[in-house]
Amino acid sequence: MIAFNKYYNQFNILSVLLVVTSLFFLVFKGLNFGIDFKGGTLIELRSSDNKINVASLRDNLNQMDLGDVSVKNFGNENDFLVKFENNSNKNIIEEIKANLDKSFGNNFNFRRVENVGPKVSAELLKSGVIAISVALLLMLIYIWIRFEWQFSLGAILALFHDVIVTLGLFSLLSLEINLSIIAAVLTIVGYSMNDTVVIFDRVRENLRKYSDIKIFELTNISINETLSRTLITSITTLLALLSIFFFGGEILKGFSLAMIFGVIFGTYSSIYIANTVLVRLNVSQKTILKEDDKN
Repeated sequence: MIAFNKYYNQFNILSVLLVVTSLFFLVFKGLNFGIDFKGGTLIELRSSDNKINVASLRDNLNQMDLGDVSVKNFGNENDFLVKFENNSNKNIIEEIKANLDKSFGNNFNFRRVENVGPKVSAELLKSGVIAISVALLLMLIYIWIRFEWQFSLGAILALFHDVIVTLGLFSLLSLEINLSIIAAVLTIVGYSMNDTVVIFDRVRENLRKYSDIKIFELTNISINETLSRTLITSITTLLALLSIFFFGGEILKGFSLAMIFGVIFGTYSSIYIANTVLVRLNVSQKTILKEDDKN
């Protein structure tokens, strides 16, 4: 049996440091919002010339005074994704076409052009914040009904940890936040809660079964009893996400990276945050029996 409880204090300190550091970056550095949330233009290009690369295309577009320009490969080496912030010039797409034709010849096919205005982007950002807030609130209501309040507190703190640390890493690394990242965060909320509920169910079951075992030891027993399920789920999920990250193209990299962070932190928090709350609150068999009597 692995002695997870031996390291409760050390990992609690680590968790506090991670959350505080993440909040620091989120407050003072902020998030790198993509055009979904701050407005701008997205162009999908395909080149018929294999000699054209990201660097040459970026250098060319930077000469056009477009502001902050992002150029990435996606799919294969001849496919490019160009993003830049809102531009007041209504003819900017035609000017870009003319400039590329002049510099590289008629080698580019404009496969897709999307414009997101400031008003729409603000509404999308508001909707994203609301979606995450509602998801957390519904999870809080569910866990409050499903378990005793001590368990509910542990689950919510684990959720808060996973979301804040994942967003903190995106802030630290200046990774772009777009709609797919919001979808990833919502998925992380569900994944983390599922992991925690599985362990909590076993803890409650063991509390009813063993009246003479303290919660410090009992949480460790419960974690070990559900460990194979936790590891199998986490590893298989990570394998799928790693495949998407390395082979899914540039568009899916942000989503898969957020999910990878979330799965790792979700597995960690279900062991070292949710369970340690039960230990700190000294949950016992009496806690469970009191709730059973009320029901």
